[in-house]
Amino acid sequence: MTDETFSPVLRVQQLCYSTPNAQIFDRLDLDVFAGESVALCGPSGTGKTTLLSCIAGLIRRDEGRILVAGEEVTRMSRRQLAAHRRNHIGMVFQFGELLPELSPMENVALAALLAGVKREEAYGSARTLLSELGISHEKTPTAYLSGGERQRVAVARALITDPPLILADEPTGALDQHSRDVVADILFDLPKRDGRALLLATHDENVAKRADRRLDLRAGRLTGARA
Repeated sequence: MTDETFSPVLRVQQLCYSTPNAQIFDRLDLDVFAGESVALCGPSGTGKTTLLSCIAGLIRRDEGRILVAGEEVTRMSRRQLAAHRRNHIGMVFQFGELLPELSPMENVALAALLAGVKREEAYGSARTLLSELGISHEKTPTAYLSGGERQRVAVARALITDPPLILADEPTGALDQHSRDVVADILFDLPKRDGRALLLATHDENVAKRADRRLDLRAGRLTGARA
């Protein structure tokens, strides 16, 4: 065994981030490993979405290091970061953030095309993922799908480039109970099935308790233990 065997997919070290009015993170540390799911909890306004955005490189931190798949994203140029994000991070948002005029197939394939995948391969992979996730309306504009169906399309889009890290920001927050359970089943199965690392921000205790670990974000620090 080498040290790399035990290296986390995501490593956050001494992260600091502040706004003009508040210190959001104060020397925050976090590791998430392959095959592990972590629920990120805490009251609204504590910075859960901000933390995910820092990890994805959508927000620049003040101090600290963030490594994804062994690469320090905090040292990358915007172009390098965009390329690294496309190939190593899959993101699922509360409202899907899909293009409503495009079909599920087009939404999912587009993420692969932007990552440089050839058209035939991108559409073939999109079709396979949508089938696995139970989406049969491949050509229907996404605007006409139910909330649960849109979130499953969003999960497929996050997986299309086979990223080792999945970031999910309140992915079940706008869903009814049945759809919530279906989407949660899919997300929490990913680390076990594919060995991905999952970091999921949620207010829902029923969702949080399904994770391998629960961490609470309060006053700029993370606290918690294995579930």
